[in-house]
Amino acid sequence: MNGPVAVTGASGFVGQALIGQLLAAGRSVRALVHRQPLTISHPDLETVTGGLSDERAVARLLDGAGAVVHVAGRVRGRTDADFLVVNAKGVSTVARAALASQSVTRLILISSLAARAPHLSPYAASKRAGEDRLSAATMTTDLSTAVLRPPAVYGPGDRELVPLFLMMARGLSPMPSVPNARASLLHVDDLAQAIVKLLDSTAQGTYELHDGHGLGYSWDEIATIVEGVAGRGRGWRFRIPETALRSVAMVNMLGARLFGYMPMLTPGKVNELRHPDWVCDNTEISRATGWQPLIPLEDGLSSLVKRVPSKSDKGISNVT
Repeated sequence: MNGPVAVTGASGFVGQALIGQLLAAGRSVRALVHRQPLTISHPDLETVTGGLSDERAVARLLDGAGAVVHVAGRVRGRTDADFLVVNAKGVSTVARAALASQSVTRLILISSLAARAPHLSPYAASKRAGEDRLSAATMTTDLSTAVLRPPAVYGPGDRELVPLFLMMARGLSPMPSVPNARASLLHVDDLAQAIVKLLDSTAQGTYELHDGHGLGYSWDEIATIVEGVAGRGRGWRFRIPETALRSVAMVNMLGARLFGYMPMLTPGKVNELRHPDWVCDNTEISRATGWQPLIPLEDGLSSLVKRVPSKSDKGISNVT
């Protein structure tokens, strides 16, 4: 594979962890930077300024690149269009630029496990639409593609799960009232390593992945692990009724329309939170690439709650 690896969504916590992994492996990287600057400086790192809606910037990003990892995505929005413009149309833009570049031979799309259930929310539907657009754009071409569907990802720089874990560490554990619900989790460094492994393979298709805990976790199990890592006894676990979640989501949507912000808790997000099965299976990606997760939840949480390094192999980088 000749040329640098192009990375979209480079300023996000997944993008920065991936760039750290690639640079540590001796790969040159070209990163698309939109609003938030990178915190990484390296002689083998080049940046291109622009967003996914800037087709010229995307073309510059991929000009001469050997591969592209499309990490960029939108997790907050008020309307279907807010999500589709990035999570679906953005995929089309990157795929077209990759085909036009005449140098890119491999494209990896970082989707989401939510794409498995597109009926749940505009976000989930937009992620599935992005996968479908990639398939349609590249089906009759020689471009090698693969899709990763990670579960909930946490780690340094995460603004969604880490605040929840820190709240649990202080003894307050909010959780949806969903009997028997289970979900997989994944540390961002394990995700970054999986992306590199997939990038360097010839594997094509759609792959799920998790942290090695094959049955996933219940909300109570997550709280217990956090409390153990924090060195405290059982905290206060309070169940949030569906009606309360939906009421807050509706108020949040109203406020978003009035004040123009992008809300996180929406009716669609409530559907995702209350979905009973977000458990992944590592079998296919491990068979295709040899990747195995290295960071159990206890170790990953220790690095966040106690501010100590996670137990990971050399070459894995916590980039913030």
